[in-house]
Amino acid sequence: REVLPQLLQNKHMTSAVIWQFIGIILIVGALAYFLIQAMDIKPRARTKAVNPKVEKTTSFLLNYALFIIMGLILVVVSIIRIDFLSMNNILNILQNASTKGILALGCAGLIVLAGTDLSIGRVLGISAAVTASLVQSTSYISRMYPTMVEPLGAFGLLIPLFASIAVAVAFCMINGFGVAKLHLHAFIVTLGTQLIAYGANCLYIESQPSGTAQALSTFDQTFLNIAAGAIKIGDVRIPLVVLYFIVLAVIMWVIWNKTKLGKNMFAVGGNTEAAAVSGVNVAKTIMLVYLMAGILYGIAAFLEAGRITAVGANTGLNYETDAISAVVVGGVSLQAIVYALQFLGVNPYIQYIIRGLIIILAVSIDVRKYIVKK
Repeated sequence: REVLPQLLQNKHMTSAVIWQFIGIILIVGALAYFLIQAMDIKPRARTKAVNPKVEKTTSFLLNYALFIIMGLILVVVSIIRIDFLSMNNILNILQNASTKGILALGCAGLIVLAGTDLSIGRVLGISAAVTASLVQSTSYISRMYPTMVEPLGAFGLLIPLFASIAVAVAFCMINGFGVAKLHLHAFIVTLGTQLIAYGANCLYIESQPSGTAQALSTFDQTFLNIAAGAIKIGDVRIPLVVLYFIVLAVIMWVIWNKTKLGKNMFAVGGNTEAAAVSGVNVAKTIMLVYLMAGILYGIAAFLEAGRITAVGANTGLNYETDAISAVVVGGVSLQAIVYALQFLGVNPYIQYIIRGLIIILAVSIDVRKYIVKK
């Protein structure tokens, strides 16, 4: 007797939900139909001359629409919350964007090669875990390495840095070999190494002699000072990670634009066959680009461990999305939008939708530019 009224109520609720979904399906189906039909419509020849100024203005607005929209969003946020453009907030944005910006510097070369890297986040995770296990304070480091009873010191921090780089380079070399020699698609091989890196990270963290699988934390203060410290200029506290990112960005700009490797990278990415005919060692170029990516991933993992101060199995989750987005859109600009949405308290799920739309819009604009050039 008590269940029957509930069933009747649920029946009415279920019917309403079903009709809502039917309506959504019909709308999506209609849109899909009209889009497909629009593919058959041939563009009409221009019957009258277009004003050059109008055409130039239209082209400018289309080419820079993404940055205009993002700029407007930041202006609106700044009006709503005046303190958004405070120096502390700007430095927070730069700090949050720096490690992912370093990842983006490595990923950028792979995208130039017309590839991608889905393993970035998990490779960072295992590299950060190796770093974290070596830089714990003396009272905790024995959880992973019982024979280590003294802190590494400032110079000794080169050991976890090089260890982090070595782990990241190992995974990137697997990716590079798969692409260069086995001719696998970057999507496939990096999807495989993503899973391998995640499994390796879980096994590594669970291998603690204490038998626990808790996150690695309580780091040595010297490590925190170097990896996540700051320098003070007047009343302004500038995070060191921002300076590291700037230095690495300058180095990569020189490599991309002023070296033979950079020229070969763009040649291979533009047309592999033409580059090979021109005398470029395609396989070697691909491997070197993946090597650079591994070095940058390792450095980013070392710094990220200090920034987040705790490394667990989920460290690095979805970082590949942020890195690829940073390459397509621009790391600091995208991070500014994300921080602005968080600053306004926007629903986290809506933030994902907005970020996805920004990525699609950015790629669409780039594709349009390419089509116009052709």
